[in-house]
Amino acid sequence: MSMAGNLRKVTHLSGVGGLRKVARLARRRPRVDLSHPARSPLGSSVVNCVTYRDGVRVPGGSDLVDAVERVRKKGDGFVWLGLHEPTDQEFAGIAELFDLHPLAVEDAVEAHQRPKLERYGETLFAVFKTVCYVEHEELTATSEVVNTGEIMVFVGEDFVITVRHGMHGSLGPLREGLEADPQQLAKGPAAVLHAIADHVVDDYLLVTDSVQADIDQVEMDVFAENGARADPGRIYQLKRELLELKRAVVPLGRPVEDLATRPIRVVDPEIQAYFRDVLDHLMRAKEQIASFDELLNSILQAHLAQVTVAQNEDMRKITAWAAVIAVPTMVCGVYGMNFDYMPELHWSFGYPLVIGVMAVACLALYRGFRRSGWL
Repeated sequence: MSMAGNLRKVTHLSGVGGLRKVARLARRRPRVDLSHPARSPLGSSVVNCVTYRDGVRVPGGSDLVDAVERVRKKGDGFVWLGLHEPTDQEFAGIAELFDLHPLAVEDAVEAHQRPKLERYGETLFAVFKTVCYVEHEELTATSEVVNTGEIMVFVGEDFVITVRHGMHGSLGPLREGLEADPQQLAKGPAAVLHAIADHVVDDYLLVTDSVQADIDQVEMDVFAENGARADPGRIYQLKRELLELKRAVVPLGRPVEDLATRPIRVVDPEIQAYFRDVLDHLMRAKEQIASFDELLNSILQAHLAQVTVAQNEDMRKITAWAAVIAVPTMVCGVYGMNFDYMPELHWSFGYPLVIGVMAVACLALYRGFRRSGWL
């Protein structure tokens, strides 16, 4: 039976007696190879469970408890356990086997955690917010631009446990990349932690580049000829999605800085140099997000200014036409009062004269407003 298959039983058993039952089950049940990056065919939350020694995957499946005992007895290698959205019951046996702190276990099972780095004894617990860009043909006021998930990482002297929440951020390609570089993987669990941090931050940069394209499109639409008619809801939607991205990126700065600068027992000083590179990329992503926020504020203000200018132009046109119409209205109002003695009331050319005067006055007003730019 593979390590992942045994792990499924560990989640329902606790204590030494329970672990012995797992060993007996391993001898009775047929072996199932769960080394493939896909989800466990047993239906549990286990995605992958592999032992590494000297940066090389130990071939074949073995009992989880025995594998951990051998790693700890020899003091060489480590176990990498990958989970996807485990339940409390599924994680209970794992927490007991690896002596994980209850507070860290609670955070790992419950999603929507803030990026952070915590130390519980000899175990390091890190939370990363993963992000991905949601493709869309056209940005609307309801378009989803950024989707987020989470990766929790437990790092010990001889184990790495990754807990993933969300439908994206798979660590399968990352695992394959590490296995292709045994020299880096031989540096231990801290190398896996660095690879995950680097993978997450690189995704930040990819998402910011995609968001930049959306912002550029909105900017072009706002400053187009009919920019005042652009939908401001798209700008607000981008700001909301940018806020979601900001919540993932900005809080991660302090944890990565600690990994890069502060002495941590499970993080080799050689690995800390790699974390400094991750910190540089993270700072770049933070600066881009801050510039996006300022740019969207400027675009929104420019759009509101354009709307105000357009409204002023409309009001000037309405006022000009009202002035033009006021002249014949006034003359017609005077002649509509039905007095007996009115100027040229009984003259045969009185009507054409009044019409002509009104036409000339309206034409003069129209030309005046056209010259002043009101019409």
